[in-house]
Amino acid sequence: MRCVNLLARLLGFLLVCGSTVSQGAGLSDPAWKYTVSDPGDGWESLSFDDSKWKEGAGGFGDASTPGSRVGTEWLTNDIWIRRNVELESLPARPALYMHHDEDAVVFINGKRVSQVDGFVTEYKVIDLTPSAASALKAGDNLVAVHCHQTGGGQFIDVHIIDASEVPTLPRPKQSNMPFKSELITKWGKEVTPENAWQEYPRPLLERRDWLNLNGLWKYAVTEDGFSRPDQWDGEILVPFCIESKLSGVQRLLHPEENLWYKKVVSLYPEKGKLVKLNFEAVDYACTVWLNGREVGGHVGGNTPFSLDVTHAAKSGDNEIVVKVQDATGGTQLRGKQRLDPRGIWYTRVSGIWQTVWIEQVSKVHFKDIKISTDIRKGTVTLHPILANSDGLGYEVRALVQDGSLEKDEQGTTSYRSNGPLDVTLTIENPTLWSPNEPKLYPLQIVLKNDEGEVIDHVFSYVGLREVGQMRDEDGHLRFTLNGEPIFHWGTLDQGWWPDGLLTPPSDAGMAYDVEYLRQAGFNMIRKHIKVEPRRYYYHCDRLGVMVWQDQVSAIKNPPWTRLKPNPEDAEWSDAEHEQYMIELERMIDTLENHPSIVVWVPFNEAWGQHRTMSVGAWTVNRDPSRHVNIASGGNFWPAGHIVDAHAYPQPEFPFDADRYDADFIKVMGEFGGHGWPVLDHLWDNSRRNWGYGGLPKTLEEYKERYRESIRRLADLKKKGISAGVYTQTTDVEGEINGLLTYDREVSKISATELRQIHRTLFE
Repeated sequence: MRCVNLLARLLGFLLVCGSTVSQGAGLSDPAWKYTVSDPGDGWESLSFDDSKWKEGAGGFGDASTPGSRVGTEWLTNDIWIRRNVELESLPARPALYMHHDEDAVVFINGKRVSQVDGFVTEYKVIDLTPSAASALKAGDNLVAVHCHQTGGGQFIDVHIIDASEVPTLPRPKQSNMPFKSELITKWGKEVTPENAWQEYPRPLLERRDWLNLNGLWKYAVTEDGFSRPDQWDGEILVPFCIESKLSGVQRLLHPEENLWYKKVVSLYPEKGKLVKLNFEAVDYACTVWLNGREVGGHVGGNTPFSLDVTHAAKSGDNEIVVKVQDATGGTQLRGKQRLDPRGIWYTRVSGIWQTVWIEQVSKVHFKDIKISTDIRKGTVTLHPILANSDGLGYEVRALVQDGSLEKDEQGTTSYRSNGPLDVTLTIENPTLWSPNEPKLYPLQIVLKNDEGEVIDHVFSYVGLREVGQMRDEDGHLRFTLNGEPIFHWGTLDQGWWPDGLLTPPSDAGMAYDVEYLRQAGFNMIRKHIKVEPRRYYYHCDRLGVMVWQDQVSAIKNPPWTRLKPNPEDAEWSDAEHEQYMIELERMIDTLENHPSIVVWVPFNEAWGQHRTMSVGAWTVNRDPSRHVNIASGGNFWPAGHIVDAHAYPQPEFPFDADRYDADFIKVMGEFGGHGWPVLDHLWDNSRRNWGYGGLPKTLEEYKERYRESIRRLADLKKKGISAGVYTQTTDVEGEINGLLTYDREVSKISATELRQIHRTLFE
């Protein structure tokens, strides 16, 4: 009987102290109240009001701390935590079971019962003295803890136990709540269900008749499995991911869970036309039903896809259901998303995160139109790809416009079952696209059947430009644009937002970043391991900003040896590699008509870097019109056209290696990262925000660090460096090394001043 009573008491202690029995006892995990701001005197007392404190599961700290089991991330120097403990009876041998950092003090019912110095790397039993144990009572007990630490990993977790039988602690309870920042952009403040992303999402193949499905959808989260939910949890604002503020939900999706969407839309299918349901991006794997019939699915979270739902569509109300799974792990391409965000890793993104829309098209229609140009001849060649072509004769007519002057450079041809259906247009004395003059020519393209009837009509545009390379008078390889040397100068651009995460709050907000960088004197953006909505590249096209487009990465890495000899590749299975290549080709297929894109970057650093030579050869062959930077800052293999070094905080390049000296364009793919915190414009005012090289003491010191980086880059340019990428455009979550704050409200150095500083790079 004594053992039974002891076990019962132990279960009670674990229940109220925030742990569960490891063998499935099913106990709950009550949360602590906590604050990281000094609460003042009396915070440990029974009468103290902690109603304004935050709530989180124990323990608190950094998951990298040895022996820790983190339920709530804590990254400041101090934390105060409080919780009520219900004891049915007093333990025979009362003790604390603690894992702590540096200095911690524990109170029970307002009485100090323990104070520990230094840190530990595992849980320790700390017996309570008779005096300390006297603070315990049957019934409610208040446990209050203050922990202080100054550097490195950190952790605090406290349990009351009977030390005669020390429990085995299980994993902490998974939190469903992402960090909730107060930060929001001015565009985010204006978002409503009626105005969320209303722009046509495919600017290079635009049809005038379409139906936007953004707005409120029903959603539910279920445990892994097929079954559709019987009840829905609420409403979510599409196209914002479930973890974001603008979604209206702000809930984490765990790898073992499914996210479901449902929306009823009114459709009126036209006879002889197909109904196409389009998703610009869903992270990561999804299955779609229309009116209870499965109509398709997709794997890959970064590029658009289209489903023919004609067979399931009906006149009147139609129910769309989408199931999403997102593991955010392994070789899944996910970029900066992490289950445990910190430092350079950010909050996970799950589900629909770009526009959902419907078009009705003729059975035979333009599936795509590839565009190629010849700047010497002034020609634009259109390579239409027809969907459902049936061997009959078709005709393509195209019109190119130059301001008010219209030239019907008609190119017609009859469809041949195994031949091209190409149209070539000639523009006399064309203005070539460049950052100084980003000329775009509007296009109209019409498809006619063999009876002369128009069956498809799309709008597009083209910029004529040519990417190349040449040697300067000192023998250095340089980038060229339209046959002229050009120094690529840009920022590392993550494309993250405090309110929408991967999804910009609006098209205008997204365009603002590009406009700001152009005003600041940058002519290039390195779009860092993210594929943006297609309208982003339209803004780069019209504003004259070159783009280095990264492939989204996974984290299954080789040893990172940078530019040293004898590099290694990570071992990826054939299936893993095949999915990587599928997603790489989809990205290129989607974006290759944009004149702003001048460089493809398959790998970043050594993140997921594998089969480098074959990936490089494939990419060069797939798009010979652009440069390939096979691994920006990664392990150098002789593939592609570029050798790319990363150095923080100041730029530097190892010029002494012969193996890449002759045949590769040298670039500084990342440097800088100088941090400057702007209070009230931070993701989290309480955390230890960081930048490379430590934080300056004054704003002027920050500016001088930036100026010094530009001076050094200008010196490297004289030695053969042909591009520089500064880290970064904006602050992102815990990183404060942006030129703009995360909410885009403050420019730490004005665009005018930046442009003046950058002049030295182009002299």
